[in-house]
Amino acid sequence: MKKLASDAGIFFTRAVQFTEEKFGQAEKTELDAHFENLLARADSTKNWTERILRQTEVLLQPNPSARVEEFLYEKLDRKVPSRVTNGELLAQYMAEAASELGPSTPYGKTLIKVSEAEKRLGAAERDFIHTASLSFLTPLRNFLEGDWKTISKERRLLQNRRLDLDACKARLKKAKAAEAKATAEQELRVAQTEFDRQAEVTRLLLEGISSTHVNHLRCLHEFVKSQTTYYAQCYRHMLDLQKQLGRFPGTFVGTTEPASPPLSSTSPTTTAATMPVVPTGAGLSPPEEAALCLEEVAPPASGTRKARVLYDYEAADSSELALLADELITVYSLPGMDPDWLIGERGNKKGKVPVTYLELLS
Repeated sequence: MKKLASDAGIFFTRAVQFTEEKFGQAEKTELDAHFENLLARADSTKNWTERILRQTEVLLQPNPSARVEEFLYEKLDRKVPSRVTNGELLAQYMAEAASELGPSTPYGKTLIKVSEAEKRLGAAERDFIHTASLSFLTPLRNFLEGDWKTISKERRLLQNRRLDLDACKARLKKAKAAEAKATAEQELRVAQTEFDRQAEVTRLLLEGISSTHVNHLRCLHEFVKSQTTYYAQCYRHMLDLQKQLGRFPGTFVGTTEPASPPLSSTSPTTTAATMPVVPTGAGLSPPEEAALCLEEVAPPASGTRKARVLYDYEAADSSELALLADELITVYSLPGMDPDWLIGERGNKKGKVPVTYLELLS
């Protein structure tokens, strides 16, 4: 009961001191400028760490319901169940569509190839999420749930020590009798000692924020590294897919009717669905031009242009020119050529090149 009464008395004294300070009726011991700067830096670090953590979680898992579910599993110290990524789910749908619509048709074959690429993209995304969570999110979360809670606890204790100190100063000013002054001075010395000790403990913790910045910097580098690896994998997967689609037939006729006799040059053109991939087949339409040796073809006197290669391209045969991403080549067209193809020259080499792989320059 005595301890409970003592604690109640201390709490009441602190409450009175705090209230009088708010109304300007009591003096307040101010912390030095360096200490205030440490406090401000710590608060800023905590606030921005929370924001970065939350937004990174959104980046890795855009679905808010899934984030809440993962949060609950972590609080219950249970393993978060494996979740299918959007890319993997899309791959599953495409594979099932190909199976039902016909895996031997041009559309079905393309669906299978794209589903395989989407599956690889989904696996790469899963690895990225796992790596980023361990190397970046976990250290940030550990700071907020560990170091910051310790700092906050010591700051509250420092605030209480400061209120006790200022309350003792106020009692000393009000004391009239010698005995009361002596008692107040003794209490003030004890309060000052406890305040100084707590201030030193809190200061050391606040100065440790510099080490936190160093640790978060290292984690940030790891995050960038994992993100770079992820996007590089995605680029390679899509580049491989683009090459594979480039070897597929460029068009297919969306009909199940029996094949019609060859159309004459005056017959209407049959409607066909063109795939946005590299065209295949001869780049030179007339037979005599298709048989012409490209090495003997001279560029036109005017009409040549420079072009930058967007993606690597592997030549399908000797009539085509292999390309490397970002290289510059000279291109031009010949009469009767398929508009999806150009003649490309690099040094003493020339060959047909797909327009979709080029950025034409002025």
